[in-house]
Amino acid sequence: MTPTQIDFYFPYALFFYGFLVALVLETPVLSRIGKERMEGVFAQLSQRRGLAWISFFLGGLWMLQNLWLT
Repeated sequence: MTPTQIDFYFPYALFFYGFLVALVLETPVLSRIGKERMEGVFAQLSQRRGLAWISFFLGGLWMLQNLWLT
């Protein structure tokens, strides 16, 4: 992969990582299921809440910037 291709696709991965983690942590139903069924994994995931929101916003802005300039 060339750096140009990485610059185009990486923001999508960053955005969707942040989106999925934030969705699981912030949705009450998914949060309750995670606490009940996977306590340890959910505890580790909830430690990355800040990283998820940062990834969500930075990936989104980066994606918009790439789409706007392309």
